[in-house]
Amino acid sequence: MLRFHFTAEDLTRIRVAKAPDPLWEIAFSLHRLQTRDGRWAYAHWHRTTRIRLRESGLAAAVQGFLLPLFPRARYFPDFLTPAEGAEGLDAGLDAMLATPRKQVIAEAATLAGSVGAPSWVSRLADNDMRDQLVRALRAYHRAVIAPYEEHIGERVQAERIRHARSLLDHGTAELISSLAPTIRWRHPVLEIAPYPEERDVHLNGRGLLLIPSYFCWQTPISLADPGLPTVIAYPLQPDPVPTSAGRGQPLTVLLGRSRAGILRATITGATTTEAARHAGVSPATATHHTTALRNTGLINSDRWANTVLHTLTPLGAALLTGAQPDRPSGAHATLNTPPNANHPS
Repeated sequence: MLRFHFTAEDLTRIRVAKAPDPLWEIAFSLHRLQTRDGRWAYAHWHRTTRIRLRESGLAAAVQGFLLPLFPRARYFPDFLTPAEGAEGLDAGLDAMLATPRKQVIAEAATLAGSVGAPSWVSRLADNDMRDQLVRALRAYHRAVIAPYEEHIGERVQAERIRHARSLLDHGTAELISSLAPTIRWRHPVLEIAPYPEERDVHLNGRGLLLIPSYFCWQTPISLADPGLPTVIAYPLQPDPVPTSAGRGQPLTVLLGRSRAGILRATITGATTTEAARHAGVSPATATHHTTALRNTGLINSDRWANTVLHTLTPLGAALLTGAQPDRPSGAHATLNTPPNANHPS
């Protein structure tokens, strides 16, 4: 059993990741390739991934290089899922490259001693070997994660909305208790059971980051080193990836990729900077897009001090979900019909 001990301050510092963490999704997706558990929930992804890996020439690298580093077992190295992954793939991979040599050596030894590892794993402390790892991870992400990013991102945003409602309606205890069936809240301790080891983590005011993961299956996990940032990566409820990896394509065709990305970012509210980061554009470009979205009645923009917060209107929400909205009136009447639309696991 894994136990997180909360102080009163920790209860005020529970956060939910703003977007999917690409490195955790890589890790968990590699676990999905190693087991038939939950295969039904990822059947289409699993089938297309096998094809994509063969066609891209990555199958051998995944089998011989990545899977040994991400075993579906009670441990894999913490440096493979750095906290910076919350800011995106590039930030996470840069942090992986910058991991202190001493930490990499220690974690490689732990991997070898706990679940077994090839002898070359210790060479990850060398920069050239880690460069090779980063290139492999980037290629793997591009081949089998990136095609489903929009769908996964929408699932995570829906989870954030669920948590926001739970917190507002019932408080922190309900939010924590609703994470996963294996998570229990016994004030002031959060328990995860079953878990492959007995461990107590005292938060001592550090708070806790909750990372919803599409590819995590059943068992939430945390980093092995209690001195690292405290996180729990936990599974979203099963919702198979659609048979076509482009469910968001009609919206992208209508609005353009960047503008559609900014619209999705406003599901739970986003500043201009956050919307820009989500869509991969500059803040100036994001401002141009938010103006257009506001003028067509899809978002509202409210200024708070020096920050502008953008939120969906009912019309914008209907467009995202593919629902037929009620016919609006006034200035928005011109747009009233949307298109059809480390660690076991």
